[in-house]
Amino acid sequence: MDTILTHTVDYLVVAILVAIIARRLHLPYTVGLVVTGLGLAMAGLETSAMLTHDFIFEIILPPLLFEAALSIHWRELRRDILPVVVLSTLGVVVSAVVVAAGMVELLAWPAESALVFGVLISATDPIAVLAMFKDTGIKGRLRLLVETESLFNDGVAAVLFALVLAWAQATSIELTTATMAAALVLMTGGGIFVGIACGGAAIALAGRTSDRLVEATLTSVAAYGSFLLAESFHFSGVLATVSAGLLMGNLGVLREGEERNRFSSDGRSFVVSLWEFAAFIANSLIFLLIGLAVAAMPFTGINTGTIFVAIGLVVVGRGLAVYPLCLVFRPSTWAVPIREQHILWWGGLRGALALALALVLPPTFPLHNEILITAYGVVVFSVVFQGLTMPVLLRRLNILPKECEI
Repeated sequence: MDTILTHTVDYLVVAILVAIIARRLHLPYTVGLVVTGLGLAMAGLETSAMLTHDFIFEIILPPLLFEAALSIHWRELRRDILPVVVLSTLGVVVSAVVVAAGMVELLAWPAESALVFGVLISATDPIAVLAMFKDTGIKGRLRLLVETESLFNDGVAAVLFALVLAWAQATSIELTTATMAAALVLMTGGGIFVGIACGGAAIALAGRTSDRLVEATLTSVAAYGSFLLAESFHFSGVLATVSAGLLMGNLGVLREGEERNRFSSDGRSFVVSLWEFAAFIANSLIFLLIGLAVAAMPFTGINTGTIFVAIGLVVVGRGLAVYPLCLVFRPSTWAVPIREQHILWWGGLRGALALALALVLPPTFPLHNEILITAYGVVVFSVVFQGLTMPVLLRRLNILPKECEI
């Protein structure tokens, strides 16, 4: 316990220094963390085994998901709900199929391993995407599309991963299409129900107090409680926390000046600041740990060409998911301008969720090490290369605010 606490404090000190330097150099903060982590590991820094599936799922994801969902207005989401749902469902499927088919055809991976990898790497991680957009100051409809699509995208990918992994490991019990469909509905619907129940209960209790500390504590219980409760029932914890955040945001934190608001005025501002701080801490830890973990990976055990092939497939798969699906909405009020489609494509960064899913694979799973190492390689490319080039693309497309320093 003392070792973990010591490492955490050390990491936060490093994160503070990186944040200051990154701002001065006009670099994305998240990229600086990953690069710093790589450098520290290569310099021989002793690292702990903090970057595990449980650490990412139970410590890192809830605050990041909840903070993002808390700031989304339902009326804005409702306006673009159809393209968001299509991109976050069919988009994940298309991307996963493209990646899996490519890994089978180009690298001769077994179908089970290729499909599991395709699903886990196809989620555009809000941890990376939202951090990038906050750095670049993007607001309006484009930010809403990227934020909401990536949030729902995470939930869909996590559910599909569980189903695909169960199918890949099935032996004596045959999984029928009906069984898989029922499991999909149960995991998705159960997660949303738990999130709404926890968020609703927290809002009801918030109406009985005007103490901002109690109100903030209720949001914390809702964020972590909904996630852990849903996971205990084998529902989607990601969707549970997102649902709780959306409900508490729209019925509480975002309803300024309304008499029916269950949160006090001081409580609303305090809650927003609290979750911004929590997200900053979570981002600082996860990106620094990714850099530390990647530098310590035994890449000698895998052909580096595999990683480059996977990177290419992920980028192509994301493109085939974004452009054709957005084309469907071209003649409608949901049309997405082509320059915003470019951002949705190149801004589809991968992050902690992919690693968390890869880390949950049993050691006996076919190509276990290859999947894990390749996932790390794709995530580092995504965060560093796509993260560094995203501001350039935003400028070329005249989307980046002029006052933005990055």
